[in-house]
Amino acid sequence: MMKVILADDEIQIRKGLRMKIDWEEEGFQIMDEASNGEEALEILRKTEAEIIITDMRMPMMDGIELAKHCQREFPHVKVIVLSGYSDFEYVRNSMKHGVRDYLLKPVAPNELVDSLRKIRLEIEEDQKKRGEVKRLNHFVHSHMEEVQERYLLYLVKDEWLHINMVKERLRQLRLDELVNNQVKFQILTVEIRDSHDRPSRLKDLWLTCQLICKEIAKDFSGTYTFYNPSYTNLIHFIQRVDLETSCRSHELANTIQKKMKSFLCFETVIGVGNVVNGLTELKTGYISSLLSWSQGQLGAQSQVINGVDSKNVAFEFPADLEKKLINAIETMDYEAFNESCSELLKQTANHSIMTFSFMTNRLLFLLGAQAKKYDIETKELQLLLWECQRSIWELNSQHIVKNVLLQLAQHIIAKVREARFSNGKLMINSIRRYVDEHYASEISLTSLSEMFHMNSTYLSEIFKLHIGENFSNYLVHLRMKKALELLKDNQLKIIDVANLVGFSSSGYFSTVFKKHFGQSPVEYRTSLTDKVKAM
Repeated sequence: MMKVILADDEIQIRKGLRMKIDWEEEGFQIMDEASNGEEALEILRKTEAEIIITDMRMPMMDGIELAKHCQREFPHVKVIVLSGYSDFEYVRNSMKHGVRDYLLKPVAPNELVDSLRKIRLEIEEDQKKRGEVKRLNHFVHSHMEEVQERYLLYLVKDEWLHINMVKERLRQLRLDELVNNQVKFQILTVEIRDSHDRPSRLKDLWLTCQLICKEIAKDFSGTYTFYNPSYTNLIHFIQRVDLETSCRSHELANTIQKKMKSFLCFETVIGVGNVVNGLTELKTGYISSLLSWSQGQLGAQSQVINGVDSKNVAFEFPADLEKKLINAIETMDYEAFNESCSELLKQTANHSIMTFSFMTNRLLFLLGAQAKKYDIETKELQLLLWECQRSIWELNSQHIVKNVLLQLAQHIIAKVREARFSNGKLMINSIRRYVDEHYASEISLTSLSEMFHMNSTYLSEIFKLHIGENFSNYLVHLRMKKALELLKDNQLKIIDVANLVGFSSSGYFSTVFKKHFGQSPVEYRTSLTDKVKAM
């Protein structure tokens, strides 16, 4: 039922309006009456009426003044003004003040019904538009969280070059508390299991599981969630660890298990990773949480596995050896990769099975990052990645796992060779995809040439040849296109939008935006608001 307020200083007129039509049958409910415009406004401030039917002439505040106030304070409320013949032209000219319809006294029942039906269609259309705007605003507003999650996954899985660039991006994404050089991290890997083994129910409620985990993370300062599509039914929590929060992982794990059980009747298997020092050890913390989780028992019962025993596991993955492995893939030197791989795994010979699992997982992440960089994640490659992961989790012999890793490396190197000898076309496609994903980071021709092991001058030439514009223009156009989308959400400040698209300064962002579109971000946002009001 749409709610209606009647405003007229004559009680008999109000009674007459009540009796003219069957309000409920038409889908309306008269929720209150007022004897003047001021009373009507007070009622509006306390209720959620959608329509006001008001007389033109009333003491204190007349119908036109009431319409003007409604237009300012309650733009969604529709106003119908009743007037005598002498005021008819004046009222008709008042449509610009928010009056949606006007009826001549005495009001005929059929005219009142026609007016109400017309306005109901307007209200329904407005609600639909507001719902779309609200949906869009929610989508854009959640974009910050989505970008945060993607960046955290990038940090624990993919190849990144410069720690200072990472820190700057974390600040832009409001993750300042993860930047401190002295900060320690701990990652929890959470697997959601259905106690009655109903995969379809778990699939249907997966988004709900993610939302619950996000809400839980908000209750623990310095804690964030992210999701790795490579692992089904797993959600990861990363939390800052200091003297005041050193025991929070147990509290966090208990909270996750209680809420998943009480809200959704799901069980959880939680692997608590080892505490690691700083951003450069995030991959180590991530893999240790996966290793903890992998030690869980089969079945639907909830479990918490509290970290891998660091005394029996060597977690050091030499940076120079990692660089050698990446260079071997980039230079398409399979023998060099085989040699470096053998050197790395040889170091695990006198350590535990868990050390071997850790090292091979780091190798797998490295290979996966290279495959993603060159966009060669074909079905064949995905199968190889899965076979390799399964071999590691099953703790098969070193010989079997190494062979699968080398087979995977050989496949990736073949694809890199294909890309590098395609006259630049396949390479530029890979670089373009990388830019489209990382456009908001501090990205340049120099960093791209370093990432893809190319001469920056040559990269600049083939980029313009295949894309049709130089790199800097392409990057600006991409950032500006994303900025247009984000500016639709008034809850995001201009500096937030600037940061999300890769500008650390709102002033410089505004300068570039105005040069690109002929108006400032504020002016563009105002024009959007005016359009919504005009709907």
